Amino acid sequence: MRTSLPDGSVEFVIASDLNEARNLQEMIERQLRQCHYEDKEVFGIRLALEEAIVNAIKHGNGLDHRKKVQVRYRILPDRFDVSVTDEGPGYNPNAIPDPLADENLESPSGRGIFLMRHYMTEVTVHPPGNRLTMCKVRKKAHLHAEVCR
Repeated sequence: MRTSLPDGSVEFVIASDLNEARNLQEMIERQLRQCHYEDKEVFGIRLALEEAIVNAIKHGNGLDHRKKVQVRYRILPDRFDVSVTDEGPGYNPNAIPDPLADENLESPSGRGIFLMRHYMTEVTVHPPGNRLTMCKVRKKAHLHAEVCR
């Protein structure tokens, strides 16, 4: 389900389904390209978005197709904002093991949040831990007069 909001953001509510997630990511990628985002920016946003949505589906909602993931995003010429919310109990981001520590180098845990923080300007996990917001502020914004939608 798609909803356009007064602030220019768009909200999708999808089932906990990896195919739906992939379709949504591809649509957002197309919109970023239409708004003249560079390949490097699109790559980082897409990777961070994929990690956030897949984590919401797998860890938050436990792959339960009855549970929903809410993705709200806004594309502006100078920044991309997104919020991902699942129906799970949440988690403590400080309890995630450091993926760069020697004992964790071969463990897949903790890599998603690490990648999100690397590619996005800001990443915030909101208590109780089932909502995450991210933004990417463009360093080389090709500011166009039109609003990206």
